[in-house]
Amino acid sequence: MRFLFVGDSMTIGRAGDWTWRYRMWRHLERVLPGGYEIVGPRDGLYVPEGEAGDPRAYADPGFPAPARRHLAGWGEGWLHMAPVIGETVAATRADVLLVSLGLIDLGFYTDSDQTEANVRAFLTAARTARPGVRAVLLPVIPNVRAGYDPAFAAECARFNELLAKAVADLDAPDAPLLLATVPESYDLREDTYDGTHPGPSGEHKLAAAFAGALHQAWGIGGPYEP
Repeated sequence: MRFLFVGDSMTIGRAGDWTWRYRMWRHLERVLPGGYEIVGPRDGLYVPEGEAGDPRAYADPGFPAPARRHLAGWGEGWLHMAPVIGETVAATRADVLLVSLGLIDLGFYTDSDQTEANVRAFLTAARTARPGVRAVLLPVIPNVRAGYDPAFAAECARFNELLAKAVADLDAPDAPLLLATVPESYDLREDTYDGTHPGPSGEHKLAAAFAGALHQAWGIGGPYEP
């Protein structure tokens, strides 16, 4: 079973981060040893322009190169991933997409209706490339801007409603979709390092959201254990 991580800055991580992808890899190693592969065209972390850093400098240097693969980018959202997901799925033959997108779209590029249209375009392209591909989609998670910008908070809430509707509309027996659940315990002070990007405890909670959806709905893997 081939897994493809798709996401924005919260998924790619910065140089020195563990990332929730790493936490998910550790989970897959425990529950599906030898029965999975992580795929994707990229493998690095984000290094801000003009700063010193190594995109290969994960917090655990023992994170194996094949497990670092992904399709994530700092500042990239549904808008950016919809045009490239088809070719990526075709090239990697991904079976399951684990997708965390939306915050960057709503913050900088598109409103909730436009973002939802890009979700549908993304899923159409992925299914065209590989008709049986599955996907687990994470709603926009809590973030600091929503705490002081009521209009942005409303857009996040509305998009999450539209995302749930899209998942319900497009779910199909031969290409099932899941909506992961944002942990109720997710706390910006404890689980992020800047009000948006996950720290270690937040990484575990995001990985657990995907692992729980896979296990509970499709019987893939097992319960998440930090």
